[in-house]
Amino acid sequence: MNKFVAPSLLSANFASLSNDIEMVNNSMAGWFHIDVMDGVFVPNISFGPPVIKHIKKLASKPLDVHLMIIDPDRYFNVFKEVGADIITVHYEACKHLNRSVTSLKSMGIKAGVVLNPHTNVGLLENIIEELDLVLLMSVNPGFGGQKFIENTYQKISQLKEMIIKSNPSCLIEVDGGVDVNNAQKLYKAGADVLVAGNSVFGSENPLEAIEMLSFKSDL
Repeated sequence: MNKFVAPSLLSANFASLSNDIEMVNNSMAGWFHIDVMDGVFVPNISFGPPVIKHIKKLASKPLDVHLMIIDPDRYFNVFKEVGADIITVHYEACKHLNRSVTSLKSMGIKAGVVLNPHTNVGLLENIIEELDLVLLMSVNPGFGGQKFIENTYQKISQLKEMIIKSNPSCLIEVDGGVDVNNAQKLYKAGADVLVAGNSVFGSENPLEAIEMLSFKSDL
């Protein structure tokens, strides 16, 4: 599975979270995407380690944990203990990015860096060889349901050139405003993983929505 969807549980129904987790388990999705927000780095607060620990018990696919928090290094061990398989940290939140990435990899966790919409991909030139993935925010982080920022396509192309040159195994993930109207275009631009929240959990048939958002090699 080289290109796939990672449904964002921020948009799931928390009154029946176990049902939504089981739906994703049985879908074509590759990962569970989990947003952790602290109300400081972004203007919103989401779930933390206790909820992730519960998700891990029910999930049969990797947990992709996106830390939208200040000083994320303080919590790496905590999120590893509750089951994170992948952890992404914001370029904008890390004072010593190389140390953060090295720390994650030493724990056996896949390490990624997130770039906000205004952050230039060229800033990753000196660390791209160390990364398992780069997450490009295609909306301003903090809230679901925002409009997709069109400049993302150009950033994907620029990032893809860097990856081909320095680290072909590094994945490109895109988060924000992903739907059936832009999914295939994002894959063709070079994206490997598409985070989808409202377009999955807000649909009448989430399983079908994930299938429609999944990579189509014949298109």
